[in-house]
Amino acid sequence: MADPMRIRAQASGGNAVVRVLMSHEMETGQRKDSSGKVIPAWHITEVSATHNGKQVLAAEWGPAVAKNPFLQFTIKGAKAGDKVAITWKDNRGDTRTDEAAVS
Repeated sequence: MADPMRIRAQASGGNAVVRVLMSHEMETGQRKDSSGKVIPAWHITEVSATHNGKQVLAAEWGPAVAKNPFLQFTIKGAKAGDKVAITWKDNRGDTRTDEAAVS
């Protein structure tokens, strides 16, 4: 798997717009390979975000989310220098966390 995430957080006024690109195959478990065998499901099931250690987003995802999903959200009250951390977990138990500073 390539880099697990690319995070960009930009302050604007009293808010920060956070953009996250997650590197993940996101298989539904319904496609077949070239030999006709079903490709096992493998997708992100949980996503959370924290702002300076306080949770600001929690989401549950299913197999219908696209490959290499993109997520964008706004954090009210964020300013330049604040820390934003994103964590995801997939249905195989794999977990990734990455952090970025608001610019």
